[in-house]
Amino acid sequence: MSRGKLTHSAVPSLQSGTPLHIWITTICGGQWITWERRTARRFASLFVNINVTSEPHEVSALWFLWYVKQCGGTTRIFSVTNGGQERKFVGGSGQVSERIMERLGGRVKLNHPVTFVDQSGDNIIIQTLNNEIYQCKYVISAIPPTLTSKIHFIPELPCERNQLVQRLPMGAIIKCMMYYKEAFWKKKDYCGCMIIEDEEAPISITLDDTKPDGSLPSIMGFILARKAIHLAKLQKDQRKKIICELYSKVLGSEEALHPVHYEEKNWCEEQYSGGCYTAYFPPGIMTRYGRIIREPVDRIHFAGTETATHWSGYMEGAVEAGERAARSILNALGKETNQDIEEPESEDVPAIEITHTFWERNLPSVPGLLKLIGFSTSVSALCFVVYKCRLLERS
Repeated sequence: MSRGKLTHSAVPSLQSGTPLHIWITTICGGQWITWERRTARRFASLFVNINVTSEPHEVSALWFLWYVKQCGGTTRIFSVTNGGQERKFVGGSGQVSERIMERLGGRVKLNHPVTFVDQSGDNIIIQTLNNEIYQCKYVISAIPPTLTSKIHFIPELPCERNQLVQRLPMGAIIKCMMYYKEAFWKKKDYCGCMIIEDEEAPISITLDDTKPDGSLPSIMGFILARKAIHLAKLQKDQRKKIICELYSKVLGSEEALHPVHYEEKNWCEEQYSGGCYTAYFPPGIMTRYGRIIREPVDRIHFAGTETATHWSGYMEGAVEAGERAARSILNALGKETNQDIEEPESEDVPAIEITHTFWERNLPSVPGLLKLIGFSTSVSALCFVVYKCRLLERS
């Protein structure tokens, strides 16, 4: 077993731009590197991969702790039931945008990338890639911060904003949908949700994506962070093959090797998102530039899920950010005085308080249980030896 020491002076400050992997190493290190600490460190890294599609060494510890906190904590962000992964839209969440577009009629322009924003005059002039010109009084930008660099601004963006957008990369993910003739995993009483902690495994987490009526049985898997970059070099059929082999191994079923269809989406190659799920803050950026992300630049207001204060990185955060930006403009127009944009608790899907049973709070881990059993056995053996020795002395 490898051993290592960490002194108190080595514990980093979160205010000094601490990379998350240093913080994890410190917390999960201690004086001796035990099996339990090593396991905790590996799971912590996997937790980062799953939630922000990036590596611990790439991410600010301060930002990541804030990110988990504003999503309700580790249990809430990670849970399917009563958590961040609980609900889906019947028919897909794209319907929300499509129906808003229907109500707005021809005012919504698709496939019109904005390349130029001029707010030097009374009206803001917008020019698109196909050279169409539009005029407006205010602008809301809801694109990932890094894509702002694709747009030319007059006057130029303030230096801090310009520096910020160059420092917020997007996460890396390939989303994989494996469809089967039937949900064979349910015959084994499995839910279809797998967390796979193996460096050789392409998929780190899966969810059952079978439709509510039981049709189109499928497993949705995520290739995350470093693995997404590495496996993007393979052909689609190669990724499909190694994913099927992984599912077969984990689920213990030959049926996993025979899907009826496979779809995938590599978000890393999308030029108008740059990645997925969200932008992340590298070490040192949050304390230096973090406040800039929500500040308007004259009549340009910024939305997008990265600017949310609750469920940032999620669709919920995107909605909150859009409402905040819209109310800020209404306030500037004198049509809105209340700038508090926090939404009330949902009546349809309330966030139920997360509680833990007595056993969940107090049962030891498997290694802890084995140690407890080992200790108890040792004490029992010692007592037995002492008892025998006393009998021998008496005889």
